[in-house]
Amino acid sequence: MNFKVVLKKMREYPAIVGFIGVVILFSILSDRFLTLSNFVNVLRQVSMQAIIAFGMTVVIISGGIDLSVGSVFALSAAILASIVRNNSIFLGILSALLVGAAFGFFNGLIITKGRLQPFIVTLATMAIARSLTLAYMEGMPITGFPDSFRFIGAGDIAGIPVPVLIMFALLGLIFYLTKYTKFGLYAYSIGGNELAAKLSGVKVDAYKISFYVLSGLLTAASAVILTSRLNSAQPTFGVGYELDAIAAVVLGGASLSGGKGSVIGTLFGALIMGILNNGMNILNVSPFYQDAVKGIVILTAVLVERED
Repeated sequence: MNFKVVLKKMREYPAIVGFIGVVILFSILSDRFLTLSNFVNVLRQVSMQAIIAFGMTVVIISGGIDLSVGSVFALSAAILASIVRNNSIFLGILSALLVGAAFGFFNGLIITKGRLQPFIVTLATMAIARSLTLAYMEGMPITGFPDSFRFIGAGDIAGIPVPVLIMFALLGLIFYLTKYTKFGLYAYSIGGNELAAKLSGVKVDAYKISFYVLSGLLTAASAVILTSRLNSAQPTFGVGYELDAIAAVVLGGASLSGGKGSVIGTLFGALIMGILNNGMNILNVSPFYQDAVKGIVILTAVLVERED
């Protein structure tokens, strides 16, 4: 098999190839890496970023982008924490999900009806949500939740962390939606050629709004998990999460121009990022260099995936 054939195969499954590559690399460099307990730990750490990235995948497939997820994450966590501490777990979770959905709806509405670029709109809502979070929390963390709430983020079932089970359940749901329903078909169609989709009778604006609502809902769901796991909500929650989500989607083989991508690829992209963090920590790589290494990996993946 010549080099061009190998390269073509790598382009078809870039995230899986990258995942196998980093696993082999860190297994060689450290005998503490390839253990069941460490892999479970990686899955637990990755689960929250992966859930956000699943929503980001749908948005990017449709030709959009959502820079507000980190700030919406923080605001959802703040609302959740204040209600759970003073009222009920159910009401807190419902309120957090409504916050995420409301911001997603607002993003989609302004993008579609205002005819503005998703980058500009979600950049603005990123600032708005962060400001609201700081004002609501007055710069202070919110702590002190019932033990039953902590089970969501810190518990396990049959030895499997609950966040990991939630991640795979949502992976299955989004995979089904994107693969076997009009919701997914239209996401690819709109991302591939929005005008053609509109001329074919697709209600482009309505579907675009729904994609951003989904992104907001999954972001809020991730906020529920982290708040439960840490037993607190912090004003700085979610900083940089939008970049991690976009990186996972790109590593998963999606195109930022739209029309291409999959949640399976995104999961492997998130795992690559998680393994890089975990492996470099095991090897005691200085934090000053870790972001540079991740940046090089992302650039390499994009260059390998790029068509000639």
